[in-house]
Amino acid sequence: MSRLRPAICAGLCLFAGAGAAQTDGENRGGLTRVLELRAHQALIEQSHRAEVTLAPFETDGCSGGLSDIWRLVSGQFPDFAAAHQEIPPWEYCCVEHDRTYHDGGGADTAEASYSARVQADDALRSCVMQTGETRKQQVATHYEVEPDSVTRAYGVIADAMHLAVRFGGAPCSGLPWRWGFGWPECSVLQLSTQE
Repeated sequence: MSRLRPAICAGLCLFAGAGAAQTDGENRGGLTRVLELRAHQALIEQSHRAEVTLAPFETDGCSGGLSDIWRLVSGQFPDFAAAHQEIPPWEYCCVEHDRTYHDGGGADTAEASYSARVQADDALRSCVMQTGETRKQQVATHYEVEPDSVTRAYGVIADAMHLAVRFGGAPCSGLPWRWGFGWPECSVLQLSTQE
């Protein structure tokens, strides 16, 4: 049973994050929000325990191997690197997102934590879109396409990244890129009875 608990917890958190990503404006009153709020409460309780400390901040750039793959491709294809840099042009967006995720947005309540996560994920999408706007003329000229095509491509990238973080970034999931990853792992199965 002890091996099953983390899997159940991760499944619930991932379900909550995925469900939240399914509707515009977040599912602010639905089941997925309620499930995710339980995970945020567990994180808050974990972060307030006297014996735990926040780990030093670390980042992998854009999670899921995106930065690593980008570096590999740019190392193998100099033309790609010349056109798009050796790291994803929006990697700074990911690092800022990681900074907010690291300590769970500095929130003191489950509601504040949930809201901070929604805002961080929305900010990531906006930052990637803004990067596309900044680069669209350069990329359009390089590939001889219309600037609107570049905007649409960045929109697809931004939406995919937003969906990925909403799906895989819930707190207490056991994943290394989870909300509050700087705090020791938490579990919704160990919530206090004082909710």
